[in-house]
Parts: sequence; C-alpha cells; structure tokens
Amino acid sequence: MARFLGVEIPNNKKLEYGLRYVYGIGPHRAKIVAEESGIDPNTRIRDLSEEQLNHLATLITDRSGEGSEDPWLVEGDLRRQLAGNLKRLQAIKSYRGLRHQRGLPVRGQRTSTNARTRKGAPKTIGVVRKG
Repeated sequence: MARFLGVEIPNNKKLEYGLRYVYGIGPHRAKIVAEESGIDPNTRIRDLSEEQLNHLATLITDRSGEGSEDPWLVEGDLRRQLAGNLKRLQAIKSYRGLRHQRGLPVRGQRTSTNARTRKGAPKTIGVVRKG
C-alpha cells in the first residue's frame, strides 16, 4: 500500500480511483489532478515512483480552487474545518447546532417515524407493574 497525504491507498487501484481515498478529493478533483500531473490515469498506484507521488501531493496541496485564492482542503485540515463549523453552530445555540448536539435529523426530516439512521436503534420502554 502506498502512503499518500497520510492515507494508505491500495496498490492495485488506478490513479484516478486511488486519489479518491483522500478525504476531500472526489471524482471531479481526482480527474483534474490526474490531468494536471501528466501521469496516465490508467497507471496503477504500485507503478508510481516516489517522485511522482510527491508531485501529486504538491499539486493537491498547492492547487487553488476554481476562482478562489484558497488551496484545496484535504484530510485533517478539512475535517478540522468541518468540526469547527459544527462547534460554532452549537456555541451560538442555533437550531441546526442543537439538532447536531441531540443527534437528530438536521435538515427538516420527519422524526415521528423513520430517522433511524440519526436516532439510532429504537429504545424499548419497559412497563412497570404493581407487584
């Protein structure tokens, strides 16, 4: 397995699909990086040299987004930014922040039925009988 930007990528994957293992790189960005690197997108990860992997890493970290000055955020930086956004929503006690805090659906879905993905397994409430 090749280590790339702190992520283990399986050796048998093609370049375009292997790049998607990095958090923050999807199909579109993987295709852009593969084209800009000048490496054949059908090349397997195992066939890439250390120099080529370093070139790909610098392309991703130095790359500016479309029309913006910010570099693409990937892996730890992106995770940290998303966590910070959620903490901010919770700190200002917004509706969305409270829904995240309570583990309920955030975007207006119904909760009387369904919503089991967010709410977790149903909690059975036992009946207390007089003995």
